[in-house]
Amino acid sequence: MKTPNSMDPTVPLSLKDLIQNRISSEGPIPFEVFMEMALYHPDLGFFASNRLRSEMAGDFLTSPEVSALFGETLASYVSVERERIGEPFRLIEVGAGSGSLLRSLLSKLDVEVLAIDASPAARASLRDVVPDAAIGTELPERIRGVILANELVDNLPMALSQRVGVEWRERWVGSDEEGLALVDVAPRPEIAAWLHAYAGEVLDGGWVEVQLAANSWLTDALARLEQGSVVVIDYGDTAENLLPRRQDGTLRTYRAHHLGPHPLDEPGETDITADVNFSALMATAEKTGAEVRLLRQDDFLTELGLRDRLSELRHTELEAARSGDSMARLQARSMKTEAETLLHPRGLGDFRVLIGRR
Repeated sequence: MKTPNSMDPTVPLSLKDLIQNRISSEGPIPFEVFMEMALYHPDLGFFASNRLRSEMAGDFLTSPEVSALFGETLASYVSVERERIGEPFRLIEVGAGSGSLLRSLLSKLDVEVLAIDASPAARASLRDVVPDAAIGTELPERIRGVILANELVDNLPMALSQRVGVEWRERWVGSDEEGLALVDVAPRPEIAAWLHAYAGEVLDGGWVEVQLAANSWLTDALARLEQGSVVVIDYGDTAENLLPRRQDGTLRTYRAHHLGPHPLDEPGETDITADVNFSALMATAEKTGAEVRLLRQDDFLTELGLRDRLSELRHTELEAARSGDSMARLQARSMKTEAETLLHPRGLGDFRVLIGRR
């Protein structure tokens, strides 16, 4: 189907036009191809714009933007890994975004840093926020150190499948008279294999986001890692614990810190994401021979001392109130609230932390 813009050479094409034109010439496309274009098209993708997405004026906030305590606490983990494997040692963040995590980490560490991000706006911000860091778009071939991926893999392109009776079907992106639409196709072998291994006992009508790209990314990162660890932090759960969310699926969009429209409605204008299947990532890491742990974020940060810091902040707030130091009391209260947010069991504390260590 041709759109009015695509037929008028004087009107710039939108990303939706480009996708519809591709479907008109090639037929329906897999959902992960659509998602790749929607998020990462070099000119029109969501992360290709000049806007920084992970900030208060953007579309979403991650834990490091909520509080510098996140990075300051994580610095303890990086220090332990550095002591364990020795030099040379490099700290790498993939999907470094606004640079808020690296900035808070570097307030506690003196370490060589590489910041990686696909977004031109993010890379520009990183040059200002962490000027001593190397900035790039790809992981190096060989790594000794720690690779951080905070809210990265939920944005990697994924296929979309639905349970129909006792069978799995894929949902590709095609078009109809109203625009882009999901269409039914038989599952590709690699999709069927992933579903068999990691989807679980999904009921009729349930939806599953097939996260092959997340598995591939983790396999590649661990293959490059000679010594150290990969730390993946994201929302999601094990396959078993995701089952109650499968009837409607977990695929969704965000814009301006709120849930956005259907993913097909405004490609390039919204974040597209889904809950991460950590059972699949654990199995992937184990296949590489890595030592694997899976924790909740609140437990991970507690191990690193954040609850102890929270207790100190409560004591500081009380002492400041007793002494009449209003400014110190407000500062302690603000940091206390931030720590509580990072640890909240029904919020950021419910994120998962996967560690693959060599």
